Amino acid sequence: MKKLRIISRPVLFLLSVFFLVVGCAPQAAPTAFRPPTAAPPTLILPTATPLSITATIAPTLTATVDAGPCTNLLTFLDDLTVEDGTTFAPGADIDKQWLVQNDGTCNWDSTYKLKWVGGYTLGVTEEQPLFPAASGVQVTLRIVFTAPEEPGTYQTTWQATAPDGTLFGDTVYMEIVVQ
Repeated sequence: MKKLRIISRPVLFLLSVFFLVVGCAPQAAPTAFRPPTAAPPTLILPTATPLSITATIAPTLTATVDAGPCTNLLTFLDDLTVEDGTTFAPGADIDKQWLVQNDGTCNWDSTYKLKWVGGYTLGVTEEQPLFPAASGVQVTLRIVFTAPEEPGTYQTTWQATAPDGTLFGDTVYMEIVVQ
């Protein structure tokens, strides 16, 4: 007759090892019970008392320094169109543009003009609007001239004028040949 084994040898071995390890493991010491000896301290919060703040505002006197009148200055930078000595047919339209900079401290508005100061007017009025520009800004001045009917060399020179009529800054000019 055969014996009936409920637990196999390997399982029995593993269980033995398990109980041996668990039984030999260090045990935690029990924590001793200590009853409270006194009530926990009571935290006393201060009561909020509204603060009374009085602000006194004294008028501030600001001294203004009069820097005096602004200064006007136009600086020529470059010919953008029509090189000096360019040839045109009689009666041709001439689109002349100059790059300039407002190097003064005044801002140019509609009261500033570009005024003819020498040579030929080449078909335009003697005062032209000066393109408005803030101080320190570059702008393009543009006048569309008309070439004279007679052959020859022609020059026209222009300068900026302030609202009071005072001329200022570099002159701008153009020289053409009509054939």
